[in-house]
Amino acid sequence: MKSHWSRRDWVKASATAGLGLFAATGPDVATAAPAVLKKAMIVGKPEEANLKPLKDAGFDGVETNAILPMEEAAECRKTAEKMGMRIHSVLRGWAEFNSDDPQKVASSIAVTENALKAAKGYGADAVLLVPCRIGGKGSNLVMPEAWEFEIEFDEKTGHLKRVAAGDNTRYKDYIEAHNRSMDATATAVRKLIPLAEKLQVVIALENVWNNLWVKPALFRHLVTSFDNRWVQAYFDIGNHVKYAPPEKFIEALGPLLAKVHIKDFKLNPDGHGGQFVHPREGSVNWPVVRQALDKAGYKGWLTIEDNGIPLEEFSKRLDLIIAGK
Repeated sequence: MKSHWSRRDWVKASATAGLGLFAATGPDVATAAPAVLKKAMIVGKPEEANLKPLKDAGFDGVETNAILPMEEAAECRKTAEKMGMRIHSVLRGWAEFNSDDPQKVASSIAVTENALKAAKGYGADAVLLVPCRIGGKGSNLVMPEAWEFEIEFDEKTGHLKRVAAGDNTRYKDYIEAHNRSMDATATAVRKLIPLAEKLQVVIALENVWNNLWVKPALFRHLVTSFDNRWVQAYFDIGNHVKYAPPEKFIEALGPLLAKVHIKDFKLNPDGHGGQFVHPREGSVNWPVVRQALDKAGYKGWLTIEDNGIPLEEFSKRLDLIIAGK
């Protein structure tokens, strides 16, 4: 199996599904029938007690945040398969690849290795990974507001040159922190690729509120910089609404899409800031997003990352999203 992909390979693959497994180029996705997408939610340990309510509500599978030994994960896989369900992904979540503490970096890599092994046991084809974060609570970093970002970056290194119009002196520390995180992510993920390839589990880098890779071209560059089919994108539709319409990210990522999280975000009337809301209650234009997924050739899972309303209602809303309504 081919491990490294040139930009030409990515273009050739653009009419096929994400999920880390590409088939031969098919018909023009703009005119083809909409892809069949599958519905999932996030659970803890994927055992029968947690799976049955989702099955009854009409879900096809789950993503789990339980990083179990391979043998125990394999037992969960058997349980899910008997119920006609699939454990499609493992949520590894936050890592500290950019920590100044070498022990924290090593520990983060070890936990991610365990997540990849758990995914193999579950029969999952991807691990959601957030490699770094900067500018969190208590941080003194000064950065642009979401609507002020105008990013220029080095195509070779991914390093930021500027992040807003005008004088960027006040953003110097943010730019340096972002660039250190790019380098730290590159180093750590490259160490993980051999295991991902051995297990045939995709490392799916997710966009989150970690003040990194906030524009479509920059997020795409992060993923393509590895030039490896075992590193792809996990796109959360709600997380980056404040930076750009989600369909713009989907268009930029194309065949790099391995997985998709379903959330919604309602912008304030002036388009500056807002809050998370349940799917179909916010600013996401879901029919446009659905069309963008089809054009990207995405044929995978839509996993809701939300709670607070009945499972049956979440399932119905996913049905509407899938139908392009």
